[in-house]
Amino acid sequence: MINQKICVFCASKEGTNEEFQKLAKELGAKIAKKGLGLIYGGAQVGLMGQVADAALQNQGEVIGVIPESLADREIAHPGVNSLIVTTDMHERKRTMYDLADAFIALPGGMGTLEEVFEAATWTKLGMHRNGIYKPVVLLDNGEFWQDMIRFLDYQVATGFVSQKSREIVCSAYTVDKAIELAMKIPQSNNDT
Repeated sequence: MINQKICVFCASKEGTNEEFQKLAKELGAKIAKKGLGLIYGGAQVGLMGQVADAALQNQGEVIGVIPESLADREIAHPGVNSLIVTTDMHERKRTMYDLADAFIALPGGMGTLEEVFEAATWTKLGMHRNGIYKPVVLLDNGEFWQDMIRFLDYQVATGFVSQKSREIVCSAYTVDKAIELAMKIPQSNNDT
């Protein structure tokens, strides 16, 4: 049985940069090879499908979580170890957050952004099950998340986000570093 699970936030589209697709495949494969479980949005298309397929090809445990309304539109992945169909997006996110020990975000659209900031906010407020600290790692090739990282730093500089809260969201340019940061969990999230 796999104990630690990483939730990967990413797009149901492939995007225009093949580097992001390569990252998705490498991330799925390495999560599986390291004996970690993969939690993700349940689709078989886009970066979601690529990260799941790579984990499955490497004998990984893959749990997809998808709302009923998107099961057909995003084409729910038939090959995952477990597919959880939820009633709505709120239940989907809550389920993914509850199942995961940490989060890694690949490039994505508005849904990915929402998931990143909601997961980080839950960590800040101690809302994850039992108040567990769950970091969020932004993974890319050094270009996709850069403006977001600058904006987070600007929020600290202008006094709207504490440095401790800012550290919940970190970034990595390699899959190995992203997994390392995701699994490096502080003792508590006091003073966030």
